[in-house]
Amino acid sequence: MQKELSLHEAIGGAPTIRRLVARFYALMDAVPRFADLRALHPADLAPSQEKLFAFLSGWLGGPDLFVERYGHPRLRERHLAFPIGKEARDQWLACMLLAMEESGIAADLREALLVRFFHTADFLRNLPESPSSVPAPGQDKIF
Repeated sequence: MQKELSLHEAIGGAPTIRRLVARFYALMDAVPRFADLRALHPADLAPSQEKLFAFLSGWLGGPDLFVERYGHPRLRERHLAFPIGKEARDQWLACMLLAMEESGIAADLREALLVRFFHTADFLRNLPESPSSVPAPGQDKIF
């Protein structure tokens, strides 16, 4: 009986995660449509890049580097200082999807990762939806 690969192993381990994270931050830093997301980060992206690499390593089933270096991730608590609404969530996801595509992660794995990334990014939202984005009663249909 063959052991099922972790996502960490399936995408190529640490070298692929490093490429992914480097590409994610390069895109976030350069692409204008990610400007709001970029504004939530410090000028020097190196510490953020290292923390995301360490987090993803364990989150994807590899070595739990984040916990070893920084303790429990406490994702919501660590992100409460930053205004995260739907727009920031969606920018983060779009940037990550581009980074996954450009890092050579196979389409089936990108799809599985995107589902997991969405749940995590949505969990980190801490801003209420704007009243204009919430349909009025009876107005929840497009037609």
